[in-house]
Amino acid sequence: MSMVRHRAASARFIAGSVVAAALFSAGCSGDSGNAATTTTRKPRPVTTTTTTQQHPPTNLTVEVGSMKYAPADATVKVGETVTWKFSDKVPHNVQGIGDKAMGLNSPIIDKGEWSYTFTQPGTYRYMCTLHPEMRGSITVK
Repeated sequence: MSMVRHRAASARFIAGSVVAAALFSAGCSGDSGNAATTTTRKPRPVTTTTTTQQHPPTNLTVEVGSMKYAPADATVKVGETVTWKFSDKVPHNVQGIGDKAMGLNSPIIDKGEWSYTFTQPGTYRYMCTLHPEMRGSITVK
């Protein structure tokens, strides 16, 4: 019987030692003694080309280049999609002006496309935040 008790005690000691070692190594962080969890975020890659997500077919394309939007002013129907096609030597964006146009917020790019589907009627004014003289509007009926 004493041999059985000795083996059981040894097994408990070994199991407890393994658990303690695992807890110690997992919780050991500097000299504070507190277990700490840190999360390292990978930096987001910076790109100059952006393509659109799955949108309905484009009903209007606005060319962005030569420091202007062409056409600068356009009209579409509710539910239609406008695609801004960027092709310039310098980067631009589409930034809505006013509460109505808050959803217009493209990335800053020099080559590529960005699309927006208009779901509410109204006039949506926008500009390039890098070149405030570049302005346009989309009227949705």
